[in-house]
Amino acid sequence: MANTKSAQKRNRQAMKRRGRNQAVRTQVKSAVKKAREALASKDPARAQEALRAAARTLDKAASKGVLHKKNASRRIARLAAAAQAAHA
Repeated sequence: MANTKSAQKRNRQAMKRRGRNQAVRTQVKSAVKKAREALASKDPARAQEALRAAARTLDKAASKGVLHKKNASRRIARLAAAAQAAHA
């Protein structure tokens, strides 16, 4: 347990950030999962829309600092590559 006033405040801030970050990470996971399911369904229109939503969610998470910029970029690239392979 935090002893000083500043440590207690830091703990409150960390808990608040953790909750926010968890929510964003959950949204990212859901969006990527939906995109992968859409790719597996072989429906190009649905896959394209889900891919766009997943990329948007990943970019937002990176801009908020929840994910590293390159991590988000790598995930988007892998989803796009999977989409290209599905079309071929």
